[in-house]
Amino acid sequence: MPIIDYLAATMAMLGPAPNRYAEPSAWDRLHTELGIQLPSDYRAIVDAYAPVHLNGHLYLSHPATERWNLGQWMRDTIQAWSEVPWEELDLDADEDPRRLFGIEELRFGTRAGLWPIASTDRGEMVFLDAASDATRLVVAYDETWTEHHISLAEWLYRHLIGEDMSGPNSSAFSPGPVELRHLPMSADERCEPWYGPDRGM
Repeated sequence: MPIIDYLAATMAMLGPAPNRYAEPSAWDRLHTELGIQLPSDYRAIVDAYAPVHLNGHLYLSHPATERWNLGQWMRDTIQAWSEVPWEELDLDADEDPRRLFGIEELRFGTRAGLWPIASTDRGEMVFLDAASDATRLVVAYDETWTEHHISLAEWLYRHLIGEDMSGPNSSAFSPGPVELRHLPMSADERCEPWYGPDRGM
């Protein structure tokens, strides 16, 4: 079975990269602030296309923009998830991420915690597990949690081709070319979609 370069495959599916806000110093500032390094494939995809809305569902923010700023979104998301009273919730075994993943305490935004890196308008939240030696993504969706020991590029590729990447029956497949839409940089900006190449799907 051939080894797939998922970063190259994903970017081929998305088409030519606008690279509107690619700025290495923005990542340097963000990494200094966070105290962790975000994966290189994630940075490459974000630099190439973000801030962007993919196939009408998935959002990616960028660290170099004032609106849709990745750092601000991560901070806001970490605060919101950190305020959830996990100990007080009456969760079933398949709804409790602590029991599912064998961790005593659920932490967000720490060196041994979960970091939000993408979201959808369906309520999915994609987290990077900073404590994992190998790449591990954790996805929260509709009171279910799932984990993937894969890169963000592979997760995104599989998400875009219609696999269940957020739990059972979670596919959000859209046939045809991938739709991309810039996120507005001002209140009155209207962003028209554009499309990746034909996928034969």
